[in-house]
Amino acid sequence: MSEQAEGVRMSRPVGRVDERASVKIAARGVNLWYGDKQALFSVDLDIPDNHVTAMIGPSGCGKSTFLRCLNRMNDTIDSARVQGDIRLDGQDIYAKSIDPVQLRARVGMVFQKPNPFPKSIYENVAYGPRIHGIAAGKKALDEIVVTSLKKAGLWDEVKDRLDEPGTGLSGGQQQRLCIARAIAVNPEVILMDEPCSALDPIATDRIEQLILELKENYCIAIVTHSMSQAARVSQRTAFFHLGVLVEMGDTADIFTNPQDPRTQDYITGRFG
Repeated sequence: MSEQAEGVRMSRPVGRVDERASVKIAARGVNLWYGDKQALFSVDLDIPDNHVTAMIGPSGCGKSTFLRCLNRMNDTIDSARVQGDIRLDGQDIYAKSIDPVQLRARVGMVFQKPNPFPKSIYENVAYGPRIHGIAAGKKALDEIVVTSLKKAGLWDEVKDRLDEPGTGLSGGQQQRLCIARAIAVNPEVILMDEPCSALDPIATDRIEQLILELKENYCIAIVTHSMSQAARVSQRTAFFHLGVLVEMGDTADIFTNPQDPRTQDYITGRFG
């Protein structure tokens, strides 16, 4: 039996949250191929609401690929093919009746490298509400922009220069602007793919504090190469290896008492 196939057999029981937790996203039997190459193998994973769920593992292990399945970003890759069942509040997100654009308003995403639009700070945040028809008039749009910037911890730093380009902000400020942009369309879930990898330690600390604040109102799933970051910000941690979900559980348990030897080897630095 191949290592991947053996991993699939071992991983199938894991990934369910405590029955008392409110499951926001439920994935069952998720497989993904890029052309002929299979990148995910039968992933079963529950992501609870009002929690931060961290996905860790070595480069190329499938964690970012799985994250992009949750808002159908893989639809933009011609060679990608997804199989399995992913439900948001019980609704199949891959059903033909689901509009991917509307889905991505409900499941926002923040990327590894800050990517503000080449527009003003105000227009960066206002763009989503405007195209989705969320704001009824200029006053309502102004309120959304202010509220989103406050939630992203950026308002005090930019309130006097909303007409300046978002690209003129520092790296950490740009990332918080991207978070404000995601929040502005009133999402239910925020996906974060290595949101601090391009930032300095001070900016990283600001983003981590923001993540902890945001979980009170959102379901958050974060991909990170930093095990210390996963330990600081998440309540649940999933370990991926070779496209397989090896183990999932409370973050403290994963780091102090992992049940699978592959998790133990990764955490202790034997590979990665």
